[in-house]
Parts: sequence; structure tokens; C-alpha cells
Amino acid sequence: MVILSIIFLFLLVIIRMSYLQIIKGPMISELAIDLWERSIPIDGQRGNIYDRNGELIVGNKLSPSVAAINRQVSNKEETALFLAGVLNTSYEKIYDHLNKNVSIELIKPEGRKISSEQAREIVRANYPGIYVVGDTERFYPYDSYLAQVLGFTGIDNQGIAGIEYYYENFLIGKDGGLKIVTDAKGNYMHDIVGNYEYPNKGLDVYLTIDIGVQMVMERVIENAVARYSPEQMLGLAMNPKTGEIYAMASYPTFEPGNYQSYPQEIYNRNLPIWMSYEPGSTFKIITYAAGLEEGVFTLDETFNDPGFYMVDGARLKDWKKGGHGTQTFLEVIQNSCNPGFVEIGLRIGEEAFFKYVNDFGFGSRTGVDLLGESTGIVFNPEVIGPVELATSAFGQGNSVTPIQLVTAASAAVNGGILMQPYILDSVGYGDMEEIVFRNEPTVKRQVISSQTSDIIRYALENVVAKGTGRNAFIDGYRVGGKTGTAQKVGPNGTYMDGNYILSFLGIAPMNDPELVVYLAIDNPKNTIQYGGVVAAPLVKEVLQEALPLLGIEKQDNQIDREVRFWIDTPFYDVKNYIGMSKKDVSRSPFYNVEIKGDGEEIVAQIPIQGERILEGGTIVLYTN
Repeated sequence: MVILSIIFLFLLVIIRMSYLQIIKGPMISELAIDLWERSIPIDGQRGNIYDRNGELIVGNKLSPSVAAINRQVSNKEETALFLAGVLNTSYEKIYDHLNKNVSIELIKPEGRKISSEQAREIVRANYPGIYVVGDTERFYPYDSYLAQVLGFTGIDNQGIAGIEYYYENFLIGKDGGLKIVTDAKGNYMHDIVGNYEYPNKGLDVYLTIDIGVQMVMERVIENAVARYSPEQMLGLAMNPKTGEIYAMASYPTFEPGNYQSYPQEIYNRNLPIWMSYEPGSTFKIITYAAGLEEGVFTLDETFNDPGFYMVDGARLKDWKKGGHGTQTFLEVIQNSCNPGFVEIGLRIGEEAFFKYVNDFGFGSRTGVDLLGESTGIVFNPEVIGPVELATSAFGQGNSVTPIQLVTAASAAVNGGILMQPYILDSVGYGDMEEIVFRNEPTVKRQVISSQTSDIIRYALENVVAKGTGRNAFIDGYRVGGKTGTAQKVGPNGTYMDGNYILSFLGIAPMNDPELVVYLAIDNPKNTIQYGGVVAAPLVKEVLQEALPLLGIEKQDNQIDREVRFWIDTPFYDVKNYIGMSKKDVSRSPFYNVEIKGDGEEIVAQIPIQGERILEGGTIVLYTN
């Protein structure tokens, strides 16, 4: 009986062992490996950021990181001394990392995002328990360009500001890990191979930005900053038909990969959507549109400007001493005549005027897909009087953001439709091969009629051809626009002497607007404080290069430029030099002629015959 009991117990043991090894074995092995495995995290790569044409503007580059399995580190003092030397940090910090009672210790921040040279040195040293894993950091091929828009990421590749933060859910990658099998004491088990869990890359984001236009704008701003030493400066370019943002720039700027070296006031302020100020005469576009829509004046109706306008006992001055005299209302906008716009505003009336102000989007956010947008500040029409209405009509009293102003001006010229500005074009995989989401233009409302918009385009083209915006005239392109000279309000609520924000809003081509460019320069030094003198030529520079980049061709039916003052530079027709001998090329007193090449015969020229050149410009001739 005893023997049978022993045999029975023996069989039970065999059955139990067989069950554990054959039936439960795989599960038990997995549980054991889970206990033994140490996973060294590897961040997933963020998606790239491209411009509208697929040009890379934010990518990733290899930047390894260091991790330690502390139980495997045999000589912590020696290891800490070595790592401190390679990572350029203190021995005490590394020694503290290696003495933590954790399964895996990431050496951060000291060992995160190290260079390839540092990584190779650590791998070659082969200290037990020290591992180098693949990691990435953001790469910015255009340095500080578009910085406030793009934003930046933290040490763990999370989006902190700008596009990086706003579209984090698209861009973020899925983390992976290097799994190492150890025994209970943390010793590496060489006979069991761990797993490598591949990190996944995030989705790629394509912006409406055209990096070519952005580079032009940034360069113009850089040159203006060097010349005028302003307190700050901003630029914005947009498609008036769709609301797509082509360029957006702020100065001072910063390097996103090194944002910690800059004050928060620089990297946290995207001026075109954040900055709020009195717009000055650029706002007259809105007053003019409202007046035309309400039918309170016509272009050929005359108005007399003595240099001021008395409203409720207040004397509101024109910018031109003595005024402009008798002029048509077309000349009122050409000359940016303040009393003329006071007259338009008073004819419209408070209720109707501020209805248009609100309908054009002032006093509320545009809805652009960027963080930090301001609402601006608009008078409450219920508590204002005739003086506030009058000053509002020519751009004083209300504060607006640049993006509000550009969006409203776009509505004035695009057929009267207020669009929602946006900067995300699409989201996808692998060089636009698979698009998973595409943004579309959003119509907010019809603000004025298309007929009124037609008249606005004609009037603004006259401003550039014959009025205060003449410095933005481009031969061959139908450019319209409006100057702005806004006196700044000081901390005590009064206007500051000699301290202005100068601006210009340029649009082209005026028969079918496809590009709006706005530049504002805050308190430029050593110059005449007029938007038409300082800002208009800067916008002209941007338009001259941006229009061809966008495939917009010249036209020959523009309103011709009127030379009215001695400061206006005249044009001259370019004659044909092709076929002439080099020795027969005569010099001109009006423009420069430059010959390139060692041949005797002229075979090509820029500009070509029939185009026009500004006085002082250069014609380049090429020989055979």
C-alpha cells in the first residue's frame, strides 16, 4: 500500500511537471522574461514639416542618448569618472545616476542628444551596464527663418510651441525600446536574446508656407533692421482668395534648436497674430469699402480739405499741413486724406460703421490655426460719440492685429468674402505619396458686394500708381496698396512724440488678386516717419521676388505711374542692344550699362527690349 501511494504521488508530480512545462510553459517563460527584461526606451521620430511645395523645413537628425542598467555597472566610480569626461559634466551628477535603485536609468539631461563622436567614444570604451541607443533631435535647414511659427520641441521630443505644439497629435511618433534580458541580480544573460521594438515615425505635416517667399521676406526684414534699427518688425503674406498663409515673420527672432538661449519674450511672441496696435491709414481700406457699400459717396464726388476737420469741438488734423484742397474721393484715398475719411465715417454713422468693423473681423480672433492669437480692442459703439467715430474712420482709437488687417483687406479686394486664414495644408506619409488629411479654404461670410470690391481694387491701384503708395509701384505688375503711419500709445495712454509704427499693405495683381503682403516696422531710426517712405519700398522688394516665385506673370494693362514729386524716380524704355558691337554701346546719363563677356558682339541683354527701367538702374549686356 505504501509502495502504491509513492507511485501515485510520483505520477502526480510527473503529470504536474508535464502540465507546467508543456501546457503552461510558454506562458510561464513569457512571465519570467517580463520579469528579467530591461527595456531601454527609444523615442519615436517626429514627423517632418514641409512647405507647400514639399521642401523640408523641419526634419530629424541622429542624436544618440545614454542609458545605464545600474546593477550591471561593475565599477561605478571609474564608470562615472569616464562618462563625466565624455559628457562634459560633473562626476557627482553621473555617480548619482549610477546609484539610483531603478532597473533602467536614463542619463538625462547630461546624456541625452549627444554627438556622434561622444557616442562612438562611449561604445568603444564598452563599460559594463552602459548602453548607447538611437535617438533623434529636430533639424532646421533654414535656421531662424519661420521660428515663431514652427515653435520647438523639448528634450523628450514633445512639442512645446508653435506648429510643433499645435499639431502634436499628428507629428508625435510612437516610442520603441531595446529589450535586454538579465537575471534577478541584473546581470546580462548572454544566452537569451532580447527584442528590439522599432519606434514609429509620426505623420508629416505640409504647411501653406512657401519657403521661397518666406526667405525673401526674412531677408528684406534683416536688411531693414540693419538699416533702421527698429524696436521690432513683422511681415505677413497671404493668398487673399483662400486665406493660405505664404509667409509669416517676426523680429527679433531666434534659433528653434537653441531656444533656451533667448528670452521668453522673443520665442513666445508670434507678432503677426499676437501684436495689437492702432493700424493707422491701412485701416482706411475698411472705411472706404464700408462707405462705398453704403453708397455715401462716389469716386468722382469732390471734397474740400483745409487741413483739418472740426468734430464736436475737436480739431482733427490732416497729415499734410494746409490740407489737400478740393479733391475727388478717389484722390482722398490716393492722398490718404484724414479729413476725407472723417467725412466718410460721419456719413456712414456709428451703428453702420461698427457693424462693418465687426463684419470685417475686427475685435475677434480670425481662427488661424496657431496659438497666441489676440482679439484686438474695438470701441463699443454703444458708448462712443462723433469724435471716436471720426478717429476710427482714419485708423486711430481701435487696436488690431496684423492678421486681422490682412484678412480684412483680402475680403475688400477678393470679391467681398471674408476667409479664415490657415497654415496647415495637409498631413500625410512619405513625401506626399499618401495624404491622410487635406485642409480646405473656409468662407466666413460675405462682407461687401463684388461690385464694391471691384471699385476698391481700382482705387487701391491708383494709390500705388498716383498716390502715397508710389514707392511700391512695380513696372509690369498691377500693384495696389495702402500706407500706414500710426503714432504709438505710451504707458500713460497718450500718444508718444516721434514714435510710430510704419506699415504698408501691398496687393497684386489688382485685376485678380493672388498675393497680399504686409510689413510693419516699429519705431525705425534715422528716417522720415512715413509708411510710404519706409515700408512701401520694403513691400515692393518682397512683391518683386515673390510674384515670379508664385508663377504670377507681368501684365501690360496697369495704371501708369504718375511722377508727381521730385523724389519720384522716372522710368525709361529699354532699347535693343543685341547685334551691336561692344565698342558701339553708348553710355546713358539715366541708367547704367554693364557688359559681361570677352566677345565683341552683344548677343543677349537683361532687361529685354521694350521693358522699362528705373532711373539709376542697370542694363546687363552679354557678349559672344
